[in-house]
Amino acid sequence: MTIQTVATRPFLDQKPGTSGLRKAVTVFQQPHYLENFVQAIFDTLGNVQGQTLILGGDGRYHNRPAVQTILKMAAAHGFGRVKVGQGGILSTPATSCLIRKYATCGGIILSASHNPGGPDGDFGIKFNTPNGGPAPEKITEAIYTRSRELSEYRILDAADVDLDSLGTRSLGAMTVEVVDSVLDYQALMESLFDFDRIRDLLTGPQFTMVFDGMHAVTGPYAHAILEGRLGGPAGTVIHGTPLEDFGGGHPDPNLVYAHDLVDLVFKGDDYDFGAASDGDGDRNMILGRRFFVTPSDSLAILTAQAHLVPGYRDGLAGVARSMPTSQAVDRVAAKLGIDCYETPTGWKFFGNLLDAHRITLCGEESFGTGSHHIREKDGLWAVLFWLNILAVRRLSVADLVQEHWQTYGRTFYSRHDYEAVPSDPAHTLIEQLRAKLPTLVGQRLGAYKVAYADDFSYTDPIDGSLSQNQGLRLGFTDGARLVFRLSGTGTQGATLRLYLERYDPQPAGRQDTQTVLADLIALAEQVAQIRHFTGREAPTVIT
Repeated sequence: MTIQTVATRPFLDQKPGTSGLRKAVTVFQQPHYLENFVQAIFDTLGNVQGQTLILGGDGRYHNRPAVQTILKMAAAHGFGRVKVGQGGILSTPATSCLIRKYATCGGIILSASHNPGGPDGDFGIKFNTPNGGPAPEKITEAIYTRSRELSEYRILDAADVDLDSLGTRSLGAMTVEVVDSVLDYQALMESLFDFDRIRDLLTGPQFTMVFDGMHAVTGPYAHAILEGRLGGPAGTVIHGTPLEDFGGGHPDPNLVYAHDLVDLVFKGDDYDFGAASDGDGDRNMILGRRFFVTPSDSLAILTAQAHLVPGYRDGLAGVARSMPTSQAVDRVAAKLGIDCYETPTGWKFFGNLLDAHRITLCGEESFGTGSHHIREKDGLWAVLFWLNILAVRRLSVADLVQEHWQTYGRTFYSRHDYEAVPSDPAHTLIEQLRAKLPTLVGQRLGAYKVAYADDFSYTDPIDGSLSQNQGLRLGFTDGARLVFRLSGTGTQGATLRLYLERYDPQPAGRQDTQTVLADLIALAEQVAQIRHFTGREAPTVIT
């Protein structure tokens, strides 16, 4: 086995977004494309001699060959050991867990999260730092800069490594350790939650649940924990085998794409609780019998009920939410007397707050929730948190949420996604709205008076870094809000996200969210001219 130095040329499109570099599979299959980006990561890290790296992915198409490439490049750069998930499978939360537990120099995650898979789908790669979290902007910018300068990369000329058998093997001078993908993660969950109490709930006659793995990475974790360790009956987990194309589905746990789960929980009386996770295991959706829990409400309820859970009963240091996430958790934090931080979208912004022990729980409206246990959002963790609360309270999901609304008021909240909009008109919409915002303050728009209108910026309270242009906000004097953002997670055109929020301190019954928000929806169209710029009569997805 010899180390080869391969001549290459830079690719100019390797700028990582909020969740790493995501492109169509066919882009990553270009000669040298993946190798260039990995070389840029290793060059940015500097001296890695003898270091340990964590490696794995969500099992989507191109995962296995990419793992083999990265292993051979790691060996050529002098890494001492790479811990890789069995079969190349490792969820994003489990990767963060391993990085932190074994104090490694970081990890590489192969995933495009909730984006479709298969030969015609998407692929992605990102680097997580030694704290277990996504690389901050200063590192991703350095990786991008280096990717534009490359003229060569180094790789070991060697046969592929057996990824399916547990244990260690040599790759040149480097040790490859194929690890059980679930074991360390399960141990971490057992340290946080009352597994005995959850087991009593799942094995009792009065409670039924279903978890949809969406043929993505969380399936093996859910089988091992929910059906194995916690005794849930066979069939508790559906779509639990990871497939390279996610079974032809879209591994995004929302009311549109998790339609099999929604049909089971909404159309019948067989299940008290439903949940799903996404492609790489870091997102979650929570359902009760014919009842959907918004991610914003979920974060607020977990915060309010955290004292019931062993890993959190000593109190919360604080909480944080992304700016577009509803302000429901703010009201819980105020009552608990703890700090609540508003950050830009992107999990990396929570990392400094977690490392500084400013917060314990955090979440985003995009179906992501997490805590200080790792530095990523964590789908199955959120499901276990809910199960622990339900095991103690013995209420239905709907009753628990409605009890919360009676205590804190209800935030009617929705996100409208316009997916795969041509980039130019999408950016023109944002630019024209941004220019209009300063003129709106103090104006009355329909029944609403504008209190503020800005482009959100964030100064990190830990390191002082400034993040600008993080989303256009239109806030009204009664607390209602409109937020407009272009998402950085897709690979086709642009995704326009519209967030709508209205607070009712004394909610009455099960009011329909879209009906309550109808005047705000009309106002958003009036202000931003969404139909004109997108060419769409309706959103692609409403959650």
